[in-house]
Amino acid sequence: MSYDDVEIEDMEWNEELQAYTFPCPCGDLFQITKDDLRLGEEIARCPSCSLYITVIYNAEDFADDKSKKKSNLAPSKQQTVAVA
Repeated sequence: MSYDDVEIEDMEWNEELQAYTFPCPCGDLFQITKDDLRLGEEIARCPSCSLYITVIYNAEDFADDKSKKKSNLAPSKQQTVAVA
């Protein structure tokens, strides 16, 4: 069971760690990266103790740019190939 449920908007982006962070009661920071969020991860862990939090976020906000571009592409046209 997680220590708390925290919305991503309540977390801070830490440029040095390249992760969203939130204060842990032990004095360290819960951490979760953008890559974790893109993969659907919702658990931010504290590196100094056993606590973790559940991050509430909209997965579409962190979808990979490549997958967004692919969904906007029209399906390729099929071409007939003659075989001799």
